Amino acid sequence: MGGRTAWQIAGAGVLLRVRVTPRAGRNRLEGVIDLPDGPAVKIAVSAPPENGKANAALCKLLAKFFHTAKSNIIVVSGASSRTKKVEIAGDGAALIAVLDAWAAVTQTGGGVAKGSCR
Repeated sequence: MGGRTAWQIAGAGVLLRVRVTPRAGRNRLEGVIDLPDGPAVKIAVSAPPENGKANAALCKLLAKFFHTAKSNIIVVSGASSRTKKVEIAGDGAALIAVLDAWAAVTQTGGGVAKGSCR
């Protein structure tokens, strides 16, 4: 990815770029993908993309992944798009460490099953 990542420390937390696939078989983080305008975390949610259901499922999944309250997860852009920017409030360095560890596991295929939440 040329030194660029799908996440960065921003404000009082982390800004995460995601690509959401609604109506998936299950909710999960699938990996980091390269899009034409930069990398994103590919996330599948089982909810349909209507009336904010997919965004709610995304926030619930990320809250579980980061062990934080859903109120700490905000879709800051792309609410009606598959590609979104999500802000996760909290200790930016700790959140980045969780993402870096997850990315290392998903790239190697070892440890935690690919894309599963702890």
